Amino acid sequence: MKRLMYVLCFVLISIVAHGQAKYVFYFIGDGMGVNQVNGTEMFRAELQNGRIGVEPLLFTQFPVGTMASTFSATNSVTDSSAAGTALSTGIKTYNGAIGMNDQKEPIETVAEKAKKAGKRVGIATSVSVDHATPAAFYAHQPNRSMYYEIATDLPKAGFDFYAGSGFLKPTTTADKKEAPSIFPMFEEAGYTLARGYNDYKAKAPNAKKMILIQEEGANTGSLPYAIDRQENDLTLAQITESAIDFLMKEKNKGFFLMVEGGKIDWACHANDAATVFNEVMDMDAAIKVAYEFYKKHPKETLIVVTADHETGGIALGTGEYALNLKALQYQKQSADELSTQISQLRKAKNNKVTWEEMKALLADKMGFWREVPISWEQEKKLRDEFEKSFVHNKVVFEESLYSKSEPMAARAKEVMDEIAMISWASGSHSAGYVPVFAIGAGAHLFGEKIDNIEIPKRIAKAGKY
Repeated sequence: MKRLMYVLCFVLISIVAHGQAKYVFYFIGDGMGVNQVNGTEMFRAELQNGRIGVEPLLFTQFPVGTMASTFSATNSVTDSSAAGTALSTGIKTYNGAIGMNDQKEPIETVAEKAKKAGKRVGIATSVSVDHATPAAFYAHQPNRSMYYEIATDLPKAGFDFYAGSGFLKPTTTADKKEAPSIFPMFEEAGYTLARGYNDYKAKAPNAKKMILIQEEGANTGSLPYAIDRQENDLTLAQITESAIDFLMKEKNKGFFLMVEGGKIDWACHANDAATVFNEVMDMDAAIKVAYEFYKKHPKETLIVVTADHETGGIALGTGEYALNLKALQYQKQSADELSTQISQLRKAKNNKVTWEEMKALLADKMGFWREVPISWEQEKKLRDEFEKSFVHNKVVFEESLYSKSEPMAARAKEVMDEIAMISWASGSHSAGYVPVFAIGAGAHLFGEKIDNIEIPKRIAKAGKY
C-alpha cells in the first residue's frame, strides 16, 4: 500500500512538472553505479523474509529514470574531479581538474549560474568540503589535491551554505608550506562556522552565510559510515535538512542545492558491500528530506539524482544463479572499523591474541559461526591469515584508496563476499553507466540515455539560469 501511494503521488505530481524549477536539488552518489543501486534494493528485499526481488529506494521510484556515460576528456575511466567538473559545468576535462577545462581555464558552474540568476546556493557532502565533487561546484584549480587553494576559492564563490565533515588542509598549501588558516578568511567573508547539528541550530538564525562541519575533534576527512554511526554524529540527512532551512531564509529567491553522498565511493574502493548498501540507503534518507520539501512545492521543485562514476565493478552473483545478500545484515560495522577493532585487540593483548578471541570478535562483528554459517574452506582462510598475522607476526596491511586494513579484516570481508555471492572487479573506478533519476519541474528533460555533461545543462534549462 505504501509503495502504491508513492507511485500515485509521483504520477499526479508529474502532470504539473513542466514549470520553472525555483528550487533545485542535485544529489550525486559518488561511486554509485547501477549495481550499487540494484544491489541495495535486492538487499532490502532479502531482509524482508528472504524475498527475491527488489524493495525500491525512494529515488528509484521517481517518474523519470535513465543512465549516463561518464568518461572524461582524457580517460575512458574518469576520476571524481573530472566527473564532478562535467556534472557541474557541462564540459569534459582531464582527470584531476577542478572547475577547469582541458586548457586549465576556469569554467562557470551551474551553481555559479544559479547564484548569478539570484538564487541562494548550497554545497553539501558527507566528506570534506574541499573534496573533488563539492569543490568542482565552487572552486577552479588545476589539481584536486590542492586542498588549501580549493578552500580559499570557497569565499570567492560567495555561496550561502556549505557543509561537510571539515577541511583537509586548512593551513598547508599544495607545495606543503605553512599558510594562514582558512577559518579567519571564512569569517572575514561573512561566514558563520557551526560545528555540529546543535551548533548549527543555535547559530543559524543570526547567520548571513553558513559553513556547517563536524564537532571539534571529529574526523575532518569524512562523516562516519552509516553502519558505524554513533548517536550524536552528524548525518547527511541532517545536513540536507539544515541546508533547506538556511536557504529558505529568503523564500522568494529560490535555491540550488548540491548534496553528495561521498562515502559510497569509499566503501566501494574498499570492496565492502554491506557498508556500500548502507551508504546508498543513507543517501536515500537525505533524498527523502528533499522529497518532503518537494511535496510542499511540487510545481516549483526539481530533484535530480545521479553519480559521478561507478567504483569497484561490483557483480551481483558469483557463478551460482543465486544471491545471499541477507547475510550482510549481520555485519555490524564497516571493514575499516573492524580493522580498528582488530588493531585494538592486538595492542591490548600485546599481539598475543588467541584464535578463540579472534573467533569471538568475528562472531560478534560479522556474525560468523553464530548467525552466518561458514564452510570449512572459509574458516581455513580465516585461520591461515590468523596464523600468519598473529602467530608468525607477518602483518601486511591491505590498502584501498581511502583506508588501510588489518589482514584479518580483509579476509573477513572476502569471506562475507563469498557468502553473499558478491564479487568485485577492482578497487578502483570503472567506466560503467551511472543511473539518473528525476522528478518535478523539468524532470521531462532527463528522459533518454545521456552523457554526464548534459545533466547540468538541463538543470540550468529547468531553472532558467
